[in-house]
Amino acid sequence: MKVGTFKDFKEGCRDALPICLGYMAVSFAFGIEASKIGMSVFQAAMTSLLNVTSAGQFSALEIIARNGSFIELAILQFIINLRYMLMSCALSQKLDPELGTGHRMGISYGVTDEIFGVSVLRKGRLYPAYSYGLIVTSVFGWVLGTSLGAFSGQIMPERLISCLGLAIYGMFIAIIIPDTRTSKAVMAVVLSAMALSTVFTYAPILGTAISSGFRIIIITVVAAAAAAFLAPVSDENGGDKE
Repeated sequence: MKVGTFKDFKEGCRDALPICLGYMAVSFAFGIEASKIGMSVFQAAMTSLLNVTSAGQFSALEIIARNGSFIELAILQFIINLRYMLMSCALSQKLDPELGTGHRMGISYGVTDEIFGVSVLRKGRLYPAYSYGLIVTSVFGWVLGTSLGAFSGQIMPERLISCLGLAIYGMFIAIIIPDTRTSKAVMAVVLSAMALSTVFTYAPILGTAISSGFRIIIITVVAAAAAAFLAPVSDENGGDKE
């Protein structure tokens, strides 16, 4: 029972259905963007299968398109996906202390924002069988959506592809707008990131001396560090100190 039963696996698959459908929509946009830089359907699908991280994959496309360095790509992915380390630490508290390393690594593969949210809210012990159900169903939607998007990007007219490519920007706007309306700290982070991005893009020296990948790294670290220092989260109520 330490690993769970087939019933746990089926419950994981059931609970992951909404995630699967949502992932298909987002990953379809990623597939479109991947096809625009010349990636094949197989390459795009493998990228999604091996990464399972929307922000990381989208940010990597520009570096891949211009043949950027592996070091730049690795640092970018580390910074953007750093939150998954914290999520993994939280999930580990729900696992059996005697659970083997193999199962822990299997669960860690599928730690995403959505899967973490469902897993952490599950009452009682978190069994690997349940997590595997979540992961299999969710990743299936993520890879399928990517494949369909990449395939569509190869057969659809360029004008239609450009229109669909705007979907990713709409997705990110939909993510940040609700939080900016309720939290001054989040609003400050978004505005400061926008301001820094503008400076790094159009400043005479910074715009040419620093690649886009390292711009994202610098902006992310600076904005996050400033927010942590100026608006730390209160331990008592879990909200922002505003």
